[in-house]
Amino acid sequence: MAAGLALVPPGTATPIADVNSHESDPVSTGLGELDRVLGGGLVPGSVTLLGGEPGIGKSTLLLQLLAHTTGATLYVTAEESAQQVRLRADRLGALRSDLWLLPEMSLPNIISSIDTIAPSLVVIDSIQTVVDPELGSAPGSVVQVRGCAHRLVQEAKRRNISIVIVGHVTKEGGLAGPRVLEHVVDTVLSFEGERHHALRLLRAVKHRFGPTNELGLFEMTEQGLMGIPDASQLFLTDRRTGVPGSVVVPTIEGQRPVLVELQTLTNQVNSGVPARRSAQGIDQGRLSMLLAVLERRARISLVSQEVYASVVGGVKLGEPAADLGLCLALVSAISNTPLPADLVVMGEVGLAGEVRQVGHLGRRLTEAARLGFAQAIVPASAPKDIAKGIAGITLKRASTLNEALALAGLVGHPRQDD
Repeated sequence: MAAGLALVPPGTATPIADVNSHESDPVSTGLGELDRVLGGGLVPGSVTLLGGEPGIGKSTLLLQLLAHTTGATLYVTAEESAQQVRLRADRLGALRSDLWLLPEMSLPNIISSIDTIAPSLVVIDSIQTVVDPELGSAPGSVVQVRGCAHRLVQEAKRRNISIVIVGHVTKEGGLAGPRVLEHVVDTVLSFEGERHHALRLLRAVKHRFGPTNELGLFEMTEQGLMGIPDASQLFLTDRRTGVPGSVVVPTIEGQRPVLVELQTLTNQVNSGVPARRSAQGIDQGRLSMLLAVLERRARISLVSQEVYASVVGGVKLGEPAADLGLCLALVSAISNTPLPADLVVMGEVGLAGEVRQVGHLGRRLTEAARLGFAQAIVPASAPKDIAKGIAGITLKRASTLNEALALAGLVGHPRQDD
């Protein structure tokens, strides 16, 4: 019978009040940043898909996970040899008597080893190289990936064990293979970073047992991946103050407030030459929209300017709360006027030039105050007592983009709202 259609024990109908929810409580992985992303740890019976570019550190992360897991664990390596994995384990200090290594591509043989070892955690590296002979197609094909994934999900549920599957990524950065692969698993993790830099970012793109888009930070060292609990401090470590075009924006990554530096640069182009727009960590469409708002509502034109915008540290800003900070940074760059070093900016900017409210404002302000920032430009609609109990930070309220520019000392004179 095909792997994807393997028989599983029939289910039993149970009154919902009689179901033991504690059986699905997450079990800590022993890695703080991974637990943060997973909402406490791996849930027994769950299947997690980990994607990332080659060489980014996926195998290192999973070997450390296996080394920190209590009880028997199984690492199925369908790409590397057992000797290669052993060398990495030596370097990471991950040698354990109950960490089993299986260099195998055949799914039936993998299932047989799970029967023999009875592990609490299984890692499959990678799903694109696992093959079920009964499916009659090449490894990595849609039929093989889908069928093998379905079978592994069934085995995880039946045995109440956690399985982590490694997935390849495409040139565009998306997970390779059929989309059904992402649908059948419980959690999809994305491991990001530059291969030649030490910083690594882990995100939960999909998570049935907790919040998504939670951010975990790691540093690649000689001893493996080390968690970075203070993300804001890390992203602002090398920040230079007094530089035009730079602003600090408090963002929310999942449930975590993180301060990031947003940098912009403008450059005059010759007449008749198309002005280039480049964005890293910022949606290109969002940048274009804010440039139009600046021109129409603030009478600040960047038509003849090349515009470059980047979020330091490789963070991708997916929320509109960074709109106002980006606008102020652009005006700071084109006017060659630095923003105050102790200023943070947050607020969504609408097409009419209005500054709109953002969520979790109190947590953003608390994080900014912890890092020593004394001023914050916020939407005028923010609750009057939002800064109550947050020592050392002064709020400046703006209802429009023009008011925010004035409050930042970029144009005109600020209007006092309070």
